[in-house]
Amino acid sequence: MITALRFSFGTLTALPVRVTRWDRTAARGGMLAAPLVGLVVGLLAAGLGALILVLDGSALLAAVATVAVPAALTRGLHLDGLADTADGLGSGKPAEDALRIMKQSDIGPFGVLTLLFALLAQIAALSQLYATGWAHGAVAATVAAVVARTAMTLACRHGVPAARPDGLGAAVAGVLGLRTAWAAAAVTVLACAAAGLHAALAAVAALVCAELLLRRCRARFGGVTGDVFGALSELAATAALVVLALG
Repeated sequence: MITALRFSFGTLTALPVRVTRWDRTAARGGMLAAPLVGLVVGLLAAGLGALILVLDGSALLAAVATVAVPAALTRGLHLDGLADTADGLGSGKPAEDALRIMKQSDIGPFGVLTLLFALLAQIAALSQLYATGWAHGAVAATVAAVVARTAMTLACRHGVPAARPDGLGAAVAGVLGLRTAWAAAAVTVLACAAAGLHAALAAVAALVCAELLLRRCRARFGGVTGDVFGALSELAATAALVVLALG
């Protein structure tokens, strides 16, 4: 368990956690524990947002701070993955060329626009939720963070190959059995249901959106990469927040 948590927090956050093992066994436990990482990140983000409201900050400012916490705790890697995946999908090039585009350090127009709209959607949704009460925004931030990491767990199931022979995607691709991965998703949905039916529906909608993107990436790139995992996470978080705000 300690090895799994080290792997999970050490690879999915910028927290000072040293990864002691980098093998399939550690990856299996680490990616199964990914929703717990989301819980910690979500609670930290929700805590900062609520604190700003307590200090008479606006709902918009609280929303910006809440979105900034996951970005800071991941050094922006998930957002970068979203942008790179958008560039790869939008390039219209064969898989090998698209993967090369994704690996480049710069961000193209597809990536910039996707990143901009995703962040705006997250901030707008959280601002609306915080405006109705700090608890609404705090719960939404936590649910979104947990579901975002659960989308990564689902993407590690058997039958989802790595698009490259190296990197995080290759290290975690296919490490979880189908039943284990889907059971983790079910547990996440049930846990979100503790916050209400609407939260459970938001979790389901977010995981469905992530699954659609995963299937598109498998068809387009031949599998998953570290960038794809980041994109799945950000899409799931955005979808969850939007659904919660629409309610």
